[in-house]
Amino acid sequence: MDQKQNFTKGFIKENPVFVLLLGLCPTLGVTTSAINGMGMGLATLFVLVMSNLVVALIKDYIPDKVRIPAFIVIIASFVTIVELTMQAYTPALFEALGLFIPLIVVNCLVLGRAEAFASKQSLASSLIDGVGMGLGFTFALTLLGAVREILGSGAFFGMKLLEGDLMLVFVLAPGAFIALGYLIALSNKLNKA
Repeated sequence: MDQKQNFTKGFIKENPVFVLLLGLCPTLGVTTSAINGMGMGLATLFVLVMSNLVVALIKDYIPDKVRIPAFIVIIASFVTIVELTMQAYTPALFEALGLFIPLIVVNCLVLGRAEAFASKQSLASSLIDGVGMGLGFTFALTLLGAVREILGSGAFFGMKLLEGDLMLVFVLAPGAFIALGYLIALSNKLNKA
């Protein structure tokens, strides 16, 4: 696979949310608005890229017996950086995302990419994979958040677009499942075309 395919696979063909169905806990939990989805996606993007880089750099020095715990420590270090930075500079977003920020440590997407890709590939390939998958994850969360925000509260990134009776269910938990189901179906349709 060339580097262009490595980068673009995270958007459509192997989108972490719509195709691989990874990281669904934060996907369903925080996407009540587009800004929350984007914030969580960007936090995960940073952790994914940085952990892929570090894992690719030190993969030959980690014994097989402690490979997964070592990856978790690396990921947790970057999650702590993200958490403290968000708490200091974007306190409203930090409060909105809440418990889901520390849960990035055990996000299947981040740990899976470290184990399945970064631990077996070069530094450049791992960086490109992290950026592509992270942007695909960010796109998916932002799109889901935007759909739920527009249909549930009539707003987009907090700007009011629609007035009147809206479908409140979309800002509640069941709306996350409904909207995600339709977006997965759309993604499947696009992938078959």
